[in-house]
Amino acid sequence: MADSTHHTIRRAAARPRGWCCSFSGVPDSPEHRALPASAAQKLPPKSPLAPSFHSSPSSKLAGLIDPRRILSPGRVSPIDSKGSPAVGAAGAEEEEALPRDQAAAALAPFVAVREDEEEGGGGLDLRLSLRGRDGRCVVMELDSAVLRESSAFFADMVPDASGGGGGGGKRVEVDGVDNLEAFKEAVELMFEPDAMRWLARAGVSRAIGVLEVSSSIMFDRGIESCLKYIEAVPWNENEEEKLKHVFARCTFDESVCRDVLERLQQQCTSSSEDLTVQLVESVTSGTNNSARKELQSLVSGLLSKSSVYHKDLSGLNKGSLYQICRYCLSSLVELFMDGSRPVEDAGQATTISVSKPVIERVSKQTENLNWLFDILVNNDMAEEFVELWAKQDELIRMHEQASPMFRYELSRISASVFIALGKGRIQCPSDTRSQLFYGWFRPMLMDFGWLQRCSKGLDVRILEENLGQALLTLPLQQQQSLFEEWFRCFASRGTECPNLSRAFQVWWRRSFVRSSLELRR
Repeated sequence: MADSTHHTIRRAAARPRGWCCSFSGVPDSPEHRALPASAAQKLPPKSPLAPSFHSSPSSKLAGLIDPRRILSPGRVSPIDSKGSPAVGAAGAEEEEALPRDQAAAALAPFVAVREDEEEGGGGLDLRLSLRGRDGRCVVMELDSAVLRESSAFFADMVPDASGGGGGGGKRVEVDGVDNLEAFKEAVELMFEPDAMRWLARAGVSRAIGVLEVSSSIMFDRGIESCLKYIEAVPWNENEEEKLKHVFARCTFDESVCRDVLERLQQQCTSSSEDLTVQLVESVTSGTNNSARKELQSLVSGLLSKSSVYHKDLSGLNKGSLYQICRYCLSSLVELFMDGSRPVEDAGQATTISVSKPVIERVSKQTENLNWLFDILVNNDMAEEFVELWAKQDELIRMHEQASPMFRYELSRISASVFIALGKGRIQCPSDTRSQLFYGWFRPMLMDFGWLQRCSKGLDVRILEENLGQALLTLPLQQQQSLFEEWFRCFASRGTECPNLSRAFQVWWRRSFVRSSLELRR
């Protein structure tokens, strides 16, 4: 064979490097007589080039071998059965060059990779065959001494050098490998002088695979290097789940894996309930409006029942949430007391100058209460909020005396409650619903025009529909009283009043049309 067909990579590393052959079936050659015949696969004519299974960052592609050629041990020297020249490695000269598309069509779906050691650096005296559960096979020629020193598993399997044989005379086959690529890379890591550099080029996902294999073959240096690298870099969620799976299946020394476990598992004794309360309190007391809205969205997503982070209600303390609700309500009462005080003419200029901060603080507490109410509704805890809001007699009384510029914020809270009741998301006793309507229905009629002009995300059409639906859940006699009040308001104010015509028609039919039918009987 001409020297032009050989592609040799020389290294200055202390340890000799083996060569690896990855393929889907074992070729018919004298070098593989000991392998089962079932491993060989008949190749279809002109099959496309299959990808290499050898994807180690340190490996170099040496050449593509025709299935009719024979692999000589320890080097890539393909010899055609008819004496035709081999397709050389990258950078090698070819005696009879073929067009690229024709050459690729004739190639077998395996790749032979060779990396020679420095001259005088020792021989490759062991052939290791790894066979996956899917039928794929990888053959590696290695230095048995390095394999024995690195892994307790291979120390028992690989014969001692004193047993004689060299140049591929020793052979070990491992069957039923789950992750063939990770197993091969774990073996390659034994010959790497700088394991951390290799892992950094491989990435977290492959390092986790090598970690699991290293544990199974008792490759201590590989375990320590993988854990050290994994602990020092960020993970995505898929990699985190993969790492948890490895820790569930494998046992590691605590001194080696402690740092990784501290990132995987919560070590402190504080409960998620306490942390949830702290987060909610921080949001409600925040002074930056844009940041507060951003955090409201964040916490709502975490506490939502549909969230991937929220598996049950153990992290949501109902009592603590209602305690925060009461604090916000108390603040709202104090603000309305300040905004409802009588103003003297002499102090008119002073009153106007402080009205804007009062409006902003009222709006903030309203947003807080609506946000807390949404959390309670999403977690089926909102029935007590309806009762709490229905009993705010002092706020209802001050609503009539307060300026329309900020009193409509109270009706914004009422709107959220009415919509939830109209959609059937809250099931409250009839007495609670009656108290709610007798307290907050009239303020809603008064503030509807302001809610339309300053909607702040509120859909007034949805409010009109669900306000009517909620009203229809009351006893018919109470419905009549409230619908009469709405009728008078709508007749005088028009679109400044919610349109409850559809609900009014339903009430009329239920109250009078059915009664007429009963009288005919």
